[in-house]
Amino acid sequence: MKLSVLSLIGHAPHPLNGRRPSPAERFEEVIETGVVAERLGFDAYSIGERHAGPFLSSSPSVVLGALAARTSAIRLLTGVTVVAILDPVRVAEDFATLDQISRGRIELVVGKGAEAGHFDLFGLDEERQWDLQKEKYELLRRLWTEEGVDWEGEFRPALKNTTTLPRPYAGAPRIWHGSATSLDSPELAALHGDPLFTANAVQPRAAYARLIDHYRERFEAYGHDPARAHVAAGSGGLLIADSSQQAVERYKELYEAKVKQSSRPHLEGRAGYNTPFRTIEEAIADGPQLIGSPQQIIDKILGWHEVYGHDLQSITVDGFGLGHPEQIEMLRRFAEDIAPVVRREAPSALWDLPRPAPMAVR
Repeated sequence: MKLSVLSLIGHAPHPLNGRRPSPAERFEEVIETGVVAERLGFDAYSIGERHAGPFLSSSPSVVLGALAARTSAIRLLTGVTVVAILDPVRVAEDFATLDQISRGRIELVVGKGAEAGHFDLFGLDEERQWDLQKEKYELLRRLWTEEGVDWEGEFRPALKNTTTLPRPYAGAPRIWHGSATSLDSPELAALHGDPLFTANAVQPRAAYARLIDHYRERFEAYGHDPARAHVAAGSGGLLIADSSQQAVERYKELYEAKVKQSSRPHLEGRAGYNTPFRTIEEAIADGPQLIGSPQQIIDKILGWHEVYGHDLQSITVDGFGLGHPEQIEMLRRFAEDIAPVVRREAPSALWDLPRPAPMAVR
């Protein structure tokens, strides 16, 4: 299994003491965490994109550019690029530039995003979100795989004989499709023979298994080789202790205060927004949160793998309000005590070969 670290660059006050670092301090922490992740042997580092709520991740390409300059081997991903609200020409240019600077280490995870407010911000109709997503993704795909593109659609002016520059470093970067609640993203990924990145961050495992099962079924139905149906899975945060009892004693107040802080009552009942695992004991037992001893976390990841068959596992260390030194300690413990076991027990050939050529739609 390959392993990635994700940051959404959250900037909410600490759930217990109300403290909040400056934006400059948060960016410094996120970039330094990426440098440490490379040193510890993680395969990838991801930066999310949010345009609403207490986050500083509105410009992931800029943050990834800083990371590209400070690293040399770790892959750099987005999580997600909200292509539904963006101009595909600008996305193609920005991330091809990053791909050149990083010498081929960029991959995109595209999605419609988890915050509904960004559609209003960009003057777009949320009711058309999946139409926006499909059209803009398919244009981005063409811009990276073709030159002299002639294109006409609904949501941006037509293009005539367009070649975006720079071209990607070594062929089109891999594009994953982020999926949290809807079958639309798995369907679009399957249609184009692309990999799927399931959020696996809020809901019970069965909710995400449904999306992955649909993806694999449709992937094969569209005539693609099932061996190329790669899946990645996120997680709802990482808190490592020496035992389950210690995890409860040490993190119970923090975890439950963070759940309360992050809840969105106006979206109660809408899957993917509010976790049903309100207590730390529930989260340890059944939630997508990775909390407990190293062996408990290993067992949970491998349990997901039995159901998901995933190639890539993503973790997050900055989502609960831990100080930066403790975040780094979580990464170190994961790299030393957990990563070797899950890599051995669930091997993956993802990223062991050169970039695959994008599949044609059949």
